[in-house]
Amino acid sequence: MQAEEGPVAESFPSRPLSRRILRNETLIVLGLSLGASGVAALISFVGSVTKPGGLKDQAATLNASAAPGRPWLDLAWQLFGIASALVPVALVAHLLMREGAGLRTIGFDRTRPWPDLGRGAVVAAVIGSTGIGFYLAVRALGFNLTVVPEALPDVWWKYPVLILSAVQNSVLEEVIVVGYLLRRLGQLGWSPGTALVASSVLRGSYHLYQGIGGFLGNVAMGVVFVYLYRRWGRVGPLVVAHALLDIGAFVGYALLAGKVDWLPTP
Repeated sequence: MQAEEGPVAESFPSRPLSRRILRNETLIVLGLSLGASGVAALISFVGSVTKPGGLKDQAATLNASAAPGRPWLDLAWQLFGIASALVPVALVAHLLMREGAGLRTIGFDRTRPWPDLGRGAVVAAVIGSTGIGFYLAVRALGFNLTVVPEALPDVWWKYPVLILSAVQNSVLEEVIVVGYLLRRLGQLGWSPGTALVASSVLRGSYHLYQGIGGFLGNVAMGVVFVYLYRRWGRVGPLVVAHALLDIGAFVGYALLAGKVDWLPTP
């Protein structure tokens, strides 16, 4: 039976979304993604600070084996985890497309690849160099756990998976915490300053499992990223910068852990 056209479509007129719908939609997106991660990180932090011993004597492992001793099953779990973590991004793309915008409206497209790459590389270089020093300092002061960026087995897919994990983190965080969230908060009538604080604190919240240093460092990064997004009007450079930072952390740790004195290990 052929679906009816014309009258059916006309019976659902396009209209602006109400504040209630926008608010509930935003809460659902965050509840399915980084908002839930923030709550989990807070619970993890409470567990760490109430555990006997200092924070720096505890470890926070980011990319761990999902099936030790079974590399093919482990690979399947790794790829599944990366793909499923991007589902909220697909949801955001759908929601933005529903209002006639799409991801292009937040600058996540391929219209300016070289400026995005160039700007992202510069941002990554600046933040990466200061971030390492900050992490070493706060850990030495006892405000941070020892971060273990990777603990994967030495198999052929180790480095490709680490790179894919870094890209997944960058896309998820910058699309949702910067592009989508700032757009929705603006539509809800939040002031630019309040929206900046909300985005930055959210970014810090889901890094709280690393300790106070992880929280404060990522809040500061969030402030910088919101400023750059408003200046450039694109999340593309931020995705590039974040991906390069995480690739450097994941792959760098895999290559240097146990071989240099300045890099903390559990």
